[in-house]
Amino acid sequence: VQLQASGGGLVQAGGSLRLSCAASGRTFSLYTMGWFRQAPGKEREFTAGIRLRDAWRYYADSVKDRFTISRDHDKNTVYLEMNMLKPGDTAVYYCAGSGTAWATTAASYGYWGQGTLVTVSS
Repeated sequence: VQLQASGGGLVQAGGSLRLSCAASGRTFSLYTMGWFRQAPGKEREFTAGIRLRDAWRYYADSVKDRFTISRDHDKNTVYLEMNMLKPGDTAVYYCAGSGTAWATTAASYGYWGQGTLVTVSS
């Protein structure tokens, strides 16, 4: 499985961005897709996850009600819509794929895309 993330950039606080993650290869092996982020000097943290079978979603408390994860089954693409962005959301965002359900730790994900940088200015 190969994952290609895109959509990062510079945005002002309060603004919005949409990240995309296109999957290719043996995508039938994926059960869950997720987004993680890593800010400078910090560990990679879970942000949002989606169960591909039925689009059941779950979020970290820090982004709940601001971020929305979704998937386009036909395009093998997962999105992260980020609204009301804050400077604290500045990080490199990574999409990841897992063969397990309820995957919220980095160790649960076996496939990773390259990161895309999101910078939120105050």
